[in-house]
Amino acid sequence: MIDLKLLRKNPEIFYDAMRKRNYDTELIDKIVSLNKEWREYVTIVNNLKAKRNELSKMVAKLKAEGRNEEAQQLIEESKRIGDEIASYEEKEKRLEEEMYKLALYIPNIPHESVPVGRDETENVEIRRWGEPRKFDFEPKAHWDLGPALGLLDFDRGAKLSGSRFTVMFGAIAKLERALAQFMLDTHTKNGYVEVNVPHLVRRETITATGQLPKFEEEVYLCERDDLFLIPTAEVSLAALHMDEILDESQLPLKYTAFTPCYRREAGSYGKDVRGLIRQHQFEKVELVWYTTPEKSFEALEELTRDAERILQLLGLPYRVVALCTGDLGFASAKTYDIEVWLPSYNAYKEISSCSNVTDFQARRGNIRYRTKDGKLNYVHTLNGSGLAVGRTLVAIMENYQNPDGSITVPEVLRPYMGIDVIK
Repeated sequence: MIDLKLLRKNPEIFYDAMRKRNYDTELIDKIVSLNKEWREYVTIVNNLKAKRNELSKMVAKLKAEGRNEEAQQLIEESKRIGDEIASYEEKEKRLEEEMYKLALYIPNIPHESVPVGRDETENVEIRRWGEPRKFDFEPKAHWDLGPALGLLDFDRGAKLSGSRFTVMFGAIAKLERALAQFMLDTHTKNGYVEVNVPHLVRRETITATGQLPKFEEEVYLCERDDLFLIPTAEVSLAALHMDEILDESQLPLKYTAFTPCYRREAGSYGKDVRGLIRQHQFEKVELVWYTTPEKSFEALEELTRDAERILQLLGLPYRVVALCTGDLGFASAKTYDIEVWLPSYNAYKEISSCSNVTDFQARRGNIRYRTKDGKLNYVHTLNGSGLAVGRTLVAIMENYQNPDGSITVPEVLRPYMGIDVIK
C-alpha cells in the first residue's frame, strides 16, 4: 500500500499521481477529511493529558500539605478526564482504521520516468529484437493449427470446465512442460532460486501483494476455507517474507517459480476469446526480486533483460514497451511489457509484464530489512513473467509452423523434447 503517513502529510503528491493515472481523487478527499478530524481529536487528547498531568502535580502537593479532602476532589476530576481521554482515543483509533482501509484502494505512485498518458495507445516502445517471419504460405492461427494436429482440444476443455479451458495432448502437452523446464533451468543458472509455492493462499497473503480488496472479483475463492487460488506465483513469492526483517547483506533475493495460475477474467468477455491467449487456467514461470530502494530501478532493467533472454534463446521476435501512467498496474510504480510477435494477430501481444512495485507490497506485508547502520527500511519488490508458458507455446506454434501443418521445435528445446518436429 501507499505510505499513509506521507499521504496525510503531503496529499498533493497523491492528487497528482491519481490524476496521472486517470483515477478519481475521491478517496484522497475522504482521507484528507478523516485526517483533519483525527488531528482535532489528537489535539483534544493532548490538551486533556496535559490537564491531567497538572492535576497529578496538584494532588501530590495537597497530600504533602495534609489537605486530603481537596486532593480527593482533584483525583475524582482526574478520573473523569481519563474517561474522556479513553473515549477520544477510541475515536482516533477508529479514524486510523478507516483511513487504512481506504488506503488499500489507492494505487502506487508512478515513478517520474514513467511516460504520462491516458491508456495503452500512449505506451512508449523502447526496443525491438528480431524480425517477424515472412511466410511463403498462408500461416494458420494456433487455434486452427493445434486441432488440425489433434493436439489441442478446445471443445473437450469446454465440456470439462466451460469456456476458456483447453485440453492438450501428446507433443503439445510435452512442449508446454519442456518450456517450463527450459525457463526454470535458464533462470536458475542466472542466479534465481527455484521455489515450489502453495497455489492456495490466505486472504492476508493475497491482500499483502495487492490483489485484494480491489480485485477480489478477478480471483477464485474457496469460500469454505477462505483460501484463494493464486492468479500468479507473484502472490506467494512476494509474500514469502511477510512479517520478517531481512538483513541488507541478504539482498537482493531473486526467486523463480513455475505454477498454474487461475483468473476469472471478469470484464474481459469478447477479448481474445479464441485460442490460448486468455484462459482461466494457465501456466507461468514467475520472477520476483527483493532489493533495496536505491537499487530497485536498476534491478527492473535486469529483471526485464532476464525475461527477454528467454525469447532470444527461442528465436522469437518481440518488442519492449514502457507503460504510460494510464495503463500502469495498480501496484506498479513502473512497468515494461514484453510483447511477442504473433502471426495470427499480425501484431505483438503481451507475454511478460515486468514491474517495480517499490515498497507498495512490503508495506502491506510488513517486509523490512535492517541496514548496515541498524535502521529498518521497507524492501522494494519487483516481479515479472519469465515467461507466460501458454503464450510462449502459442508463439512457437505460429512462428515455427511449416507448410504441411507441422511445427519445428526450437533448437534449445530439442534436448527436452527428444524430437525436432511436431507432426
